[in-house]
Parts: sequence; structure tokens; C-alpha cells
Amino acid sequence: MTLRELATEKVTVISGPYGSGKTNIAVNLAMDIAKSGKVCRIADLDIVNPYFRSADNAKMLEKMGVQTMIPLFANTNVDIPALPPNYQMLFTGEGYSVADVGGDGDGAAVLGLSHDDYIEAGYKMYFVYNRYRYITSEPEGALEVLNEIKRASGLEFHGIINNSNLGAETTRETVLNAIPYAERLSELAGIPLLLTTAPDWLDIENTVTITDITKKLF
Repeated sequence: MTLRELATEKVTVISGPYGSGKTNIAVNLAMDIAKSGKVCRIADLDIVNPYFRSADNAKMLEKMGVQTMIPLFANTNVDIPALPPNYQMLFTGEGYSVADVGGDGDGAAVLGLSHDDYIEAGYKMYFVYNRYRYITSEPEGALEVLNEIKRASGLEFHGIINNSNLGAETTRETVLNAIPYAERLSELAGIPLLLTTAPDWLDIENTVTITDITKKLF
């Protein structure tokens, strides 16, 4: 499966815990949809954690033909929790929508507020897993976060994206050694492991290559 093939419904929700790389997945997915010639928009719904958000890539995405839906004061000194002013376009706009959603119960609450809209529009929701983050270093910890998001949103996950990496220090072994952990999470959650990603400087069979375009703090 390719990243583009995840977008089978009107709305594709990308969620996962802090540090999982969910924003990078969401942005790469939106770019892939646009490259395929389809109308696409990305909604920054990560209103709890302002440090890694799709709003950081708004200018680049607009140049690529991706419509961006970001909170009015995102990335300003008055950045406050708020939905994008054109939020309903997520469900009613032409083409496809990608939602970048905060990855815990508080962050996923925004999904619960529009539960019926997601159901009516048609959605798929995917959990981004990174074995190399403290809270999800073991599949059991990742399962707790996954279930927390499900409870807060009232929505179901349809698959797991194994995005296990160590940033610039990621090696072939980093990626391959994490696969059994992702498979165990899939087994525990009863949700299919759909794909494993790898950074674009590695060529690993049976993985999906993505570009790291999230901002760097240091």
C-alpha cells in the first residue's frame, strides 16, 4: 500500500501521540493526493500541541496546490486553541480532506465535537506509531493511547501506520527492528498494520518513503 491509497474516503484522519510523526505523515499524504491531480485540503486540528503542526508548512503546501485550513492565530504570539474558520470545508469541500489531529484524549476531543459530520462525510482514521518514543516504546503503552483517542472521539481506527524513526539518526536497522513491535500493536488492537515508513535517504524493501518536512526546534 502507498500513502496515497490511505485516502479512500472524503476525510482521512491522521492521529498519534506526541513525537510519533503524525504531522509529517499528514503533510506527506496531502502532498501525494495533490500530486495525483486531486483537489485536497489539510486541516490543522492539532489545537492542543502547537510545536509540530501542519500550519508550519502552509506556504509550501499552498504552492503545491494543497488548500490549508489553519487556526486564525496559528504560529503567532497569541496562538490559542481554536478551530480553523473554514472548518466545515473539511466535510463539504470538493475533493479530499486530511485532518491532522492531536494525539491524546484532549487533542482528540475535537473529533468528538463533529462526530456526526465525520460519519456523514465518510472517513478513515489511522494511528501513527513510533516505537522510539517513551510513551509508546512498548505496544501496550501505544494501545492505551490508541484507546484513549477512540474514547474521546467516538470514532474507530481503520489501520496503523508504523512510522518508527529516530529522526536524522534513523538507519535501516532502526526501521526493521521496530516492525515486530508494530505487528504486536496491530494484534493487540485488532487493527491492521497497513504500512511501514522509511525516510527518503533509505531504500528499504516493502516500506513507504516519506520526506521529513516538520520544523526543527534546534
